[in-house]
Amino acid sequence: MIIDIHGHYTTAPDALEAWRKQQVAAIANPALMPNRAALRISDDELRESIETNQLAKMKERGSDLTIFSPRASFMAHHIGDFAVSSTWASICNELCHRVATLFPDHFIGAAMLPQSPGVDPKTCIPEMEKCVREYGFVGINLNPDPSGGHWTSPPLTDRHWYPIYEKMVELDVPAMVHVSTSCNACFHSTGAHYINADTTAVMQLIEGDLFKDFPTLKIIVPHGGGAAPYHWGRYRGLAQELKRPLLKDHLLHNVYFDTCVYHQPGIDLLARVMPVDNILFASEMIGAVRGIDPETGHYFDDTKRYIEANTQLSAEDRYKIYEGNARRVFPRLDAALKAKGQ
Repeated sequence: MIIDIHGHYTTAPDALEAWRKQQVAAIANPALMPNRAALRISDDELRESIETNQLAKMKERGSDLTIFSPRASFMAHHIGDFAVSSTWASICNELCHRVATLFPDHFIGAAMLPQSPGVDPKTCIPEMEKCVREYGFVGINLNPDPSGGHWTSPPLTDRHWYPIYEKMVELDVPAMVHVSTSCNACFHSTGAHYINADTTAVMQLIEGDLFKDFPTLKIIVPHGGGAAPYHWGRYRGLAQELKRPLLKDHLLHNVYFDTCVYHQPGIDLLARVMPVDNILFASEMIGAVRGIDPETGHYFDDTKRYIEANTQLSAEDRYKIYEGNARRVFPRLDAALKAKGQ
């Protein structure tokens, strides 16, 4: 199987964005807050939004299953308070669950958390429990910066985040570290803030001892790990200066990187620098970069082409990247596939 571990519902029907705009507009006047029941999206609308977009691209490009979560830029945890985020996360997660129910052979869910700046992360636990236990979701997205580009939260290694990690270990689900829209004009959301966050997460994990407290915790750093693979020598050197263990022991039993890197040299570098066991196939298809590369004539985010064109990967390596590693990092995904005889 070819399992894409990084998909977002970027093509949701327009009614979702319209409802969200009403919700945001009503923050200043709660009397105008829209009722959740006012959002009506039919199964036919969901089918159309998927069949003509993600599913069509999956069939064209040869992928089988996508781990599907709400649109990252829509999370916008910096908007409103916890009540706003909680309602919004619940709506978005339910839509992803409905998609996975309509297309069970092609999509399985990962949860958006109802994070809010300055709010105890333990408030996210009920939504997390619901998504995993009731919806059958196999992972979560964790925003290390709910403030939207101002970085007001403690580092990921701080005990502030431990309620999330404790529940992750209990439920046996990994987290993808994924920020949302930047409200800081200095940081373009997908071109700067996303990559900054990936790189920042790696450095935070180097500085701390999170995996001593949570030896089975699994963290995925998306978008190829930000700058980390390109500067892996810098991080090994910094770890040495900080008296940290070797990074292969300190991080690589618990930290993984996806292949949302949109050119051949980037994928080639990732596969040279990082152990194959730490790389998971992903495309973030119909996401931040949707155009066709004039140098190749193919979509930038058709990442399977780069894996296939890499001359250093063996057939076993490709199996690990496409399927084996995903089954290992997402145990609930593996169990769901085995229940179907796959």
